[in-house]
Amino acid sequence: MRFELLVFDWDGTLIDSAGTIVHCIQSACRDLGLPVPDDARASHVIGLGLHDALAYAVPGLSPADYGSMVARYRKHFLERDASIPLFAGAAEMLSELRDRGHVLAIATGKSRAGLERALGNTGLAPLFSSSRCADQCASKPAPDMLLELMDELGTGAGNTLMIGDTAHDLQMAEHAGVPAVAVSYGAHDRSELAARAPLACVDSIEELGQWLKRNA
Repeated sequence: MRFELLVFDWDGTLIDSAGTIVHCIQSACRDLGLPVPDDARASHVIGLGLHDALAYAVPGLSPADYGSMVARYRKHFLERDASIPLFAGAAEMLSELRDRGHVLAIATGKSRAGLERALGNTGLAPLFSSSRCADQCASKPAPDMLLELMDELGTGAGNTLMIGDTAHDLQMAEHAGVPAVAVSYGAHDRSELAARAPLACVDSIEELGQWLKRNA
């Protein structure tokens, strides 16, 4: 086993939520009469903590509007949260990895409450040994999530692997000295991911599972 600890991003990596997140950001802007970001700008922020995401998606968002924007985004997201599907094969892949002896963890831009809700909706909570969320420590691309997970789970950078669908995930891994694998079926396109020089860039959960079986 090359990598004892496998750390997964959540949105866009294990669960097919990128389109929903974009829709909810755009809907919140329309509700408040704010400029509506296009799909590319809205999807770029996936993986960041909510504050950083909204600051980028809606440039010039005033402090007075921030609370309202968050409230409207959460309203739209909660209306859809329970119906967001895992990518086909994700649950089976995770079970196989755990059964092989890997320790699984999550590093996500979601809040703790949001991740707990998502894990409950999907039934995946028992597969993961730990997780870090954007309201617990510095958000991506800072290295804190990975550093804290490695410290808690007793692993080092050399036997830890980060798996994610955004440049934010890959930059976090770089900053923590951790190798990474990118998935191109989520929020960021292949060219943006390849520019961060991951170990591999895969196009499906099936391909990810095969790569991990051979290389992790």
